[in-house]
Amino acid sequence: MTRLFLVRHGETLWEGTARYLGHTDIPLSTRGRAQAERLRERLAQEKVTSVYTSDLLRAQETAQILSRGWGLTPRLRPPLRENHFGLWQGLTHDEIRQRYPEELRQWEKDPLGVAPPQGETLASLAARVDQARQEMVKEKGPVLLVSHAGPLKVLLCLFLGLPLPFYWRLRLDYASLSILDTYPEGAILSLLNSTSHLEGLQSPSQTGR
Repeated sequence: MTRLFLVRHGETLWEGTARYLGHTDIPLSTRGRAQAERLRERLAQEKVTSVYTSDLLRAQETAQILSRGWGLTPRLRPPLRENHFGLWQGLTHDEIRQRYPEELRQWEKDPLGVAPPQGETLASLAARVDQARQEMVKEKGPVLLVSHAGPLKVLLCLFLGLPLPFYWRLRLDYASLSILDTYPEGAILSLLNSTSHLEGLQSPSQTGR
């Protein structure tokens, strides 16, 4: 059995803009770093032996903060990056709807087979995430994985045998913790989108972000 601690990165400097980040390399905000510190405290008693992370800055920063608790060096894995939204990156949903109405309609209808302009499909995202999944389940001890909402929700679908489009029904907040226990026969979801460690944290307007 391999236990996986799944963590979505903390809030970024773009929080509140409702823009598609994708592969855009945005760092954590002050609040995002504080969120990661809170989660590090929560996980202090866990015996994590390996840390995997997306190589995008917001995930790397989160992983580095968390890794201090175990003296580990995060392993950078580009396949764990967020979905590539192509020409939509940096735009809000309203801006995309205005500039690419037909492309957006096709993508929302069939995200598995249709990609944003110059971006990637959900099927492509799942294929690369599965590469990392195969590597992690071979680990002997508990693994912590820091990634983004898209890859993490796809990972949950892959482990639990859910159809990939089901991932739209899953919610993963910033700096949230989910736990999967994986076995040769399948996986058990022990915790989903837990954010109790963030209670009482200052709002973005109070952190000077």
